[in-house]
Amino acid sequence: MASISRADRRAGRAPRVRALFAERTDAALDVLELVELAWHDCYGEISPSEEIVDDILFLSEGDLAKLALYARMAVADWRDLRMNVLAARGALSGTSRSKSRS
Repeated sequence: MASISRADRRAGRAPRVRALFAERTDAALDVLELVELAWHDCYGEISPSEEIVDDILFLSEGDLAKLALYARMAVADWRDLRMNVLAARGALSGTSRSKSRS
């Protein structure tokens, strides 16, 4: 299986990013490219999964400062990013409680 180049991944993400960032698309794509570089340094993988990229974009709400915040969070610990996505989507309804024992 041939690997996909960074330029190809950038081009593939461009429509999703453009929908959120309009005239700031290139800057947002640059941030995502930095995520790839950091991801490789931290995890030895070429790129985070597209699910993680989608989570970063979702939480950014089209704001470059939020994009940078959640991009950093993804690299530091993608599980924190996932928890923020679940909370934003209302999927976290509180903590689970053990049933009381009689």
